[in-house]
Amino acid sequence: MSIKRRELLKIFGISAVSTPLISFFSHNASYGTSPNIVIKPPPLRIGDTVGLISPAGMVDTEDIQKAKQTLANLGLKVKLGKHILDRYGYLAGKDIDRAADVNNMFADKSVRAIIAMRGGWGCNRILPLLKYPLIRSHAKIIIGYSDITSLLLAINARSRIVTFHGPVAISSWNKFTLDYLQPILFQGKMVSMTNPLTTELRRRIINPGIATGKLVGGNLSVVCAMVGSPYLPSWNRRILFVEDIGEDIYRVDRMLTQLKNAGILSQLSGFIFGQCTRCSMGDDPSLTLMEVLNDHIKPLGIPAWYAAMIGHIRDKFTMPIGVNVEIDANQGKISMLEPAVALEKMGKF
Repeated sequence: MSIKRRELLKIFGISAVSTPLISFFSHNASYGTSPNIVIKPPPLRIGDTVGLISPAGMVDTEDIQKAKQTLANLGLKVKLGKHILDRYGYLAGKDIDRAADVNNMFADKSVRAIIAMRGGWGCNRILPLLKYPLIRSHAKIIIGYSDITSLLLAINARSRIVTFHGPVAISSWNKFTLDYLQPILFQGKMVSMTNPLTTELRRRIINPGIATGKLVGGNLSVVCAMVGSPYLPSWNRRILFVEDIGEDIYRVDRMLTQLKNAGILSQLSGFIFGQCTRCSMGDDPSLTLMEVLNDHIKPLGIPAWYAAMIGHIRDKFTMPIGVNVEIDANQGKISMLEPAVALEKMGKF
């Protein structure tokens, strides 16, 4: 091992056996791009081709037809992953094939953005099979939510590109959702996101105040399942947003306790809990969700609130992971401080 390589390993705290990360640094050096610089993908345009993949749960032809129509309504063309209809138990095919679809969509120059068909389970299984240097050198929009959280966080952490927590292909791409998605992904606007006054969701302040930081987050269960792996981004001064579905309150308590004991919550500058859809206190004596949030988040003293339009709901914000934002817990407001796509590439590809 050369002296320069030893020095590099010491700087990044990497052992001599950490070959994937060494390969990552070496590859990006060849492209003249520092691995510490976050790359923004090019924006979408009418007429672009988007790639549809099934990296987690399985789908059928009816799901694909629905997704094609949704995207056609936005003026977008569709290219299907080779293994999009594969099945392997509850998964959309073997790990190696689902990973290949992700890698191939990034490598395909005709594809402008990648949209996951649905969540479910399975993305964590393919993280070691993704080609992160290739993904970085072919940065493009990738969007989804739920189990897709694994891909979004891993690609942001290892490929250092902005990713997007938003609708999957079979979601309801309604007016509310598009009013946030289109300005962010197509127009490169810096959007502010607040719940509409007409929503039935009751926003609750955990801690008042204003904070800034890079957005990071997704499905709480998935985030916790990734703790201890090399696929999570830095938590220092981050704004963490989470959401979940179908979890008993004690499980939410358990997961937040895990993040606390792992030293993650103490590093944050802000916290947003979106929706906990169909989360129940169960039949036994239970804390409420707000009591759990107050127990874990309130002592941190950071701006925080519950009930943002994030999660397993029809109306969704598009949350750009890796982008600097300002949050105002008093108003339940998330304000982007920079575009999430590369403005210099508007009109180019």
